[in-house]
Amino acid sequence: MNKKSIISILAILILPILAFWGLTFHKDTSTIAEAKGKPQIIKFSSTMCLECQEVEKVFKEVLPKYGDSIAYTEIIVDSRNDMKNNMIKKYNVKLVPTIIMLNSDGTQYKRIESSLPKEQLENYIEGLR
Repeated sequence: MNKKSIISILAILILPILAFWGLTFHKDTSTIAEAKGKPQIIKFSSTMCLECQEVEKVFKEVLPKYGDSIAYTEIIVDSRNDMKNNMIKKYNVKLVPTIIMLNSDGTQYKRIESSLPKEQLENYIEGLR
């Protein structure tokens, strides 16, 4: 076999592997809002979920009252690729909406896997330390 044939065979074998890796590699770009000793709320939702839209309305109404005293992060889970997100794995999120509330020391205070009324959300936020 000559050198050209070997290079052609290697290219046929290696290029598909590189293409597959390039197309399936998913770098996790999610970050948690900067906490700096503040309580955190992490909300996992989907744009296609009606219950998530209800939760979003409640959050838009309640969160402004707390200003910068709470770090808030929303993670949208709309595709299979989003399921590779490290935060989803870390908090074992299986359905949306899921709300994780963390105290300022990073310990989990509350996990909510459904919509909730405004008053209940405010009570939970008041319980964060």
